[in-house]
Amino acid sequence: MKIHSIIVTSLLTMNALTGFAQHHQHEHQKTDTINTGHHEMIKHDSSMRHMPPMSHAFSLNLPMNRNGSGTAWLPDAVPIYGAMIHSRKWMYMLHWNIAPRYTIQNIGKENVRRGKAFSAPNWLMFMGQRKLGEKGLLRFNTMLSADRITESGAGYPLLFQTGESWQGRPLVDSQHPHDLFSELSIGYTYAFSKKSDLSFYLAYPGEPALGSVAFMHRPSALANPDAPLSHHWNDGTHITFGVATIGYRFNNLKFEASSFTGREPDENRYNFDKPRFDSYSGRISYNPTSNWSFQVSQGWIKSPELLHADEDVTRTTASAIYAKNFGKEKFLTITTLWGINQQKESKSENAVLIEASLRHQKLALYTRYEWTQKSVKELDLNEIDFSTNTLFPINAFTLGFNYDLFSFKKIRFASGSQFTLYYADKRLNELYGKNPVSGQVFLRIYPSLMKMNI
Repeated sequence: MKIHSIIVTSLLTMNALTGFAQHHQHEHQKTDTINTGHHEMIKHDSSMRHMPPMSHAFSLNLPMNRNGSGTAWLPDAVPIYGAMIHSRKWMYMLHWNIAPRYTIQNIGKENVRRGKAFSAPNWLMFMGQRKLGEKGLLRFNTMLSADRITESGAGYPLLFQTGESWQGRPLVDSQHPHDLFSELSIGYTYAFSKKSDLSFYLAYPGEPALGSVAFMHRPSALANPDAPLSHHWNDGTHITFGVATIGYRFNNLKFEASSFTGREPDENRYNFDKPRFDSYSGRISYNPTSNWSFQVSQGWIKSPELLHADEDVTRTTASAIYAKNFGKEKFLTITTLWGINQQKESKSENAVLIEASLRHQKLALYTRYEWTQKSVKELDLNEIDFSTNTLFPINAFTLGFNYDLFSFKKIRFASGSQFTLYYADKRLNELYGKNPVSGQVFLRIYPSLMKMNI
């Protein structure tokens, strides 16, 4: 039944994307694209001659390459995989990523924590923007995910992964599915000058100014179907039911503050959770050159976990993202990040991630290393056997690849595989075995590269 759901969902999505791409191709017959520097300049026909080039979603004076998730920044040198449509006043962008796959967690071991499943992590994002007067910019963003259909309520198996719940139990060794409506947001930016902007962001759901760009939108992570084990140490608030953010940019420095709902999404992935606006965060972002993007942020999160409603979390993060273009579809992107979760009367839990992706035309090679501290509660262990404040360091190293097989109407189809080697605290050997290994094979369906000269 799950395989049938995956196939049906993938076919329906591809059918919709094909229709969109055909419309996109028709629009391109009206326009020629010329790339200059970081900005895409559009040479229009007589009916579209006065339409401005597409800019960053929150600034008329920044390149759209800097768009991350929510209001976060990427380096200007990142590649953009997507499809664009222009109308007389609006400019639209469509992104997606679908990965039908078979995964085995803890290969070759019995009587330990393990798992295997067919699944298809997926998301689709559609955004639009237009100028309001000479200095105003209006934008909207929608992000959808059919995870609940393709991965069941408990998500997909992933050793040592934690966060959220299913049927009243904490999810352990499983990545939770994302909500059908992962972002519905609007934003407005007013440009005081080319170097100075004031922006506003409202979302239900959406992403506050906390953490780096969410993993599914980081170029260094796009080719990897798995969520990081440190997801809830960095970007776990990327689906929040109720967000309000104000940001001020001066040149390549941006200051942001958010009020948002601390509670993570509930087990019903199709509904809209209650907005609470009981948490807040702040973030500073800095892009010194076109190749680098830095951020530091801190959030005070009220009662994030439903099963531990009396516990609040203070989350602090810092990250650096690097991007370099070496030629025609030859890119290197690297992300390093650190996150820490702090709770009263508990030890602070740290996480470190380093991931990289090297794209050479049809081939994408990628890797990820993580060191994460997981608690007794996170791993759902018996507190009689361990001290309440015991932390277990977990190391995970992933190596994988994608290779493009063919494309159809601006939609690419790639095959890939990856393996992950774990090295965890030896006290967990009885539960997981020594140095477990996981692997998977998958297809990847995603949009073609937009022609941007960086």
